[in-house]
Amino acid sequence: MWRKYLQLGLLHTAVALLTLPVDDNLNRVMNVELGLPLTLVTALISLPYLAAPLQVGFGAWADRHPIAGRRRTPYVAIGLALCAAGVTLLPVALLQVGGDAGIGLAVVGFLLWGVGYNISTVAYFALASELFGERLRSRAVAVMYFVMLISVIIGGIVFSRVVANVPDTVEALAGPLTNAIWGTVGVALVVGTLGLIGLEPAGLGVTPAAGPTPGPRALLGLLAANPLARRFFIYLTLLLIAILGQDVLLEPFGGQVLGMPLAETARLRSIYGVCFLIALALAALMERVLSKRRVAQAAALFGGAAFTLLMVSSLTASQPVFYSGLILLGLAIGVSTVTNHSFMLDMTAPSDTGLFIGAWGLAVSLARLLGGLVNGVVRDLVGGATRDPGLSYAAVFGLQLVFILGSLVVLAGLPRLSLSSPSPAKEALTDRVSALAE
Repeated sequence: MWRKYLQLGLLHTAVALLTLPVDDNLNRVMNVELGLPLTLVTALISLPYLAAPLQVGFGAWADRHPIAGRRRTPYVAIGLALCAAGVTLLPVALLQVGGDAGIGLAVVGFLLWGVGYNISTVAYFALASELFGERLRSRAVAVMYFVMLISVIIGGIVFSRVVANVPDTVEALAGPLTNAIWGTVGVALVVGTLGLIGLEPAGLGVTPAAGPTPGPRALLGLLAANPLARRFFIYLTLLLIAILGQDVLLEPFGGQVLGMPLAETARLRSIYGVCFLIALALAALMERVLSKRRVAQAAALFGGAAFTLLMVSSLTASQPVFYSGLILLGLAIGVSTVTNHSFMLDMTAPSDTGLFIGAWGLAVSLARLLGGLVNGVVRDLVGGATRDPGLSYAAVFGLQLVFILGSLVVLAGLPRLSLSSPSPAKEALTDRVSALAE
């Protein structure tokens, strides 16, 4: 059993490593060193999430179209290959090709990465749901994130050392940064291969439903008609817009407001990763004495405190306050991720695992898309009006605080029962999806 936990963790790690150069390094280089507007940077980085509807349709497709008797691992492999191809193109496009040709090639790279990300993510989370029963899912999610975060911490340290003595200019960074990104791609593919070998038994899961694959509109209509699922969907989207939308901000913020070099901002992910690891243990302890709903509320409150500190650091250019906010944000994201992924897996319908997880994945991608774009636009608008970088980032962090508070309001309206417990709402939703599939 622990071998399967570890292998799922390796799959999660492979995808995370392919995300690391995009969210943690190229975003800062595009904005600070290349001088691109943050709106354009966030638009490029958000392109992959335009492919988010693939998660719904593709999850349902995989439910019904196994390859060599397996419904998940072949699709994980296809997704990782596309993701790796996209990330491999990006440093060539952004650092070594100038003008419109570079932006055009970057669009291709981001889209390839996005399609691969959406395909692989829905496949391995569906596999996690099928391999482990409801009692073991929280443990599986925790192990997946533990393995991934250890790798991300090490990766962040190694990456920062690669560029430690390189001047922060495009000409000087091009070679070392390209080599570091390509090395990360190679490691991710090896890790992903180790995770896939022997993980999924042939014929795992229920017999695929007959009939046409339900489309995204049909599934979302079912979710919208269910009060419990609809409210949870809104809560999750608001929360994730806040805590995930800032992914593209922290490195440019460190460079522009705090004057941190690339090597120093590259280590931010490692600090965040250590906090995330602490949060895994914290979430496990909290769930022993509190309901998942209470734990989710606590995570949102951590996030609200984090964004308050980040606002203060923006206005004062204080690194100690910034690091305090970063630590709290890591704790908030860690506790929230474990609890909400457990919610997500609990709400899947047994006969359409991939389809349901695709729907929740759509919420995550929608939140990243909206969060990134809104952050970029607000930062550029306020910065252009005030000519004050600190004030512009303070406005964005304040907006994230508003989203956090909104998510708490929606969460307060959820029933006090555990989402994993039987309920008429959940059973009705399951029955309607089954009827649609037939």
